[in-house]
Amino acid sequence: MRAARNSALPDRCATLRNNVLASIGRPILRPSGGRGSRRSLRASPITAASDGDLGAVLRLGDDRSRRPRPIASSLRNAHLGRNAHLGTALTERVLYRDGLMLVIDKPAGIPVHAGPGGGPNLEAGFDALRFGLPYPPALAHRLDRDTSGCLVLGRHPKALRRLAALFAAGRVEKVYWAVVEGRPPDEEGRIETGLKKLARGSGWRMVVDAAGQPAITEYRVLAVGGGRAWLELRPRTGRTHQIRVHCAALGAPIVGDPVYGQGGDRLLLPARAIAVPLYPARPPVGVVAPPPPHLVAALARFGYDPQRETTEETSGP
Repeated sequence: MRAARNSALPDRCATLRNNVLASIGRPILRPSGGRGSRRSLRASPITAASDGDLGAVLRLGDDRSRRPRPIASSLRNAHLGRNAHLGTALTERVLYRDGLMLVIDKPAGIPVHAGPGGGPNLEAGFDALRFGLPYPPALAHRLDRDTSGCLVLGRHPKALRRLAALFAAGRVEKVYWAVVEGRPPDEEGRIETGLKKLARGSGWRMVVDAAGQPAITEYRVLAVGGGRAWLELRPRTGRTHQIRVHCAALGAPIVGDPVYGQGGDRLLLPARAIAVPLYPARPPVGVVAPPPPHLVAALARFGYDPQRETTEETSGP
């Protein structure tokens, strides 16, 4: 394992200037309670890094179609295991839609597809997401069962092929939030390891192994308090359980992780934002998912207030 400070990552930005949402163009409280800058919501270009990736900064503009819709409180408690209700619940969780792609706010606690034993899964409700097309959309990537947030779907085979190429090339920028036990050794950094699947009994887990697939995650500490830390994480590869294993390898396992941490609570790891350069002549499509209620409660110790975030956003500059 190699974890090192990354000089290419932004500076702490004077007491976390707007934390992660400054990087995706929406305001947020500083942990100290100060007000962050306000920006409108219009898609603007993402500066490409020299290695061809989109770079570290996501910016949103004033295209309201890209703005997450509020999730009704009844949906948060919906029983998503019944297909009759699943489709309706998913249509209310659409964050972005165009002719090629959907981005939905995946709820925590349900897998994206059926496992060997079957059971409730998101794909069972995709037929309700056709929106006039002859076939339902399909997964362009995956999120773990207990991870919530931005999930990208392709609306037809051509779109899926384009999205698959973007994900495979590492051109899709992803931002995760996590609350971890303890804190990493540095305020920001980059962790690079090999990851390998290890079978054990009737189950499996991912382990750090130099002979495994290369995995890279950049992280930044947004706030600390009460023996925990709030992190922004940007995976540069897409290995199974990558962020969870890397946080544990830093000595800061994610709260609620039953495999690589202490378990107990719900997993505090949402896919907060994503930017997809789907159209060559346009800025990348940037989408932000609202944090789930169980994460909002956990972030309260750091001074996070989603109501104030919404108020500052709608009030304008």
